[in-house]
Amino acid sequence: MQPNIQVTKGDITKVQVDAIVNAANTSLLGGGGVDGAIHRAGSKAILEECMQIRARQGGCPTGEAVITTAGNLPAKYVIHTVGPVWQGGKANEELLLANAYRNSLELAKANHCRTVAFPNISTGVYHFPKHLAAQIAVKEVTNYLQLHPDHFDTVLFICFDEENYQLYQNLLST
Repeated sequence: MQPNIQVTKGDITKVQVDAIVNAANTSLLGGGGVDGAIHRAGSKAILEECMQIRARQGGCPTGEAVITTAGNLPAKYVIHTVGPVWQGGKANEELLLANAYRNSLELAKANHCRTVAFPNISTGVYHFPKHLAAQIAVKEVTNYLQLHPDHFDTVLFICFDEENYQLYQNLLST
């Protein structure tokens, strides 16, 4: 069965899937935007596991991903990935963002997650151009699912704002 890619507008902390992806920062200690919302909604259990990961490996480098419990969230896991801060496209930002999506899917696969929900990584305070971020996200997820068609049932893009929602709708409808 071919995995399903969907886009919806809403709150990623309310989505019932095996894993939600958090647009984290390198410290893994929570922050603003989706990162703060996930930490607040999920309970201290998420932060405690993030602190254990920090003690082991010193945080999470840009483009990489780590996995924790989802605490009180309806998901089973939170995959924390660090997207790049946009620096005008001169610091490998596109490759780093692609890595964030790919490494998140690798962790989801390794933890037997059949359903995964992604936010719009790096498009908030990290100022990655939304249209370019959407193209990278859809391309990486589509390519990954083609290579691993039996590991996932559904991948969701959960858009917080109308602009991102329209960008993803347009990309997925072509």
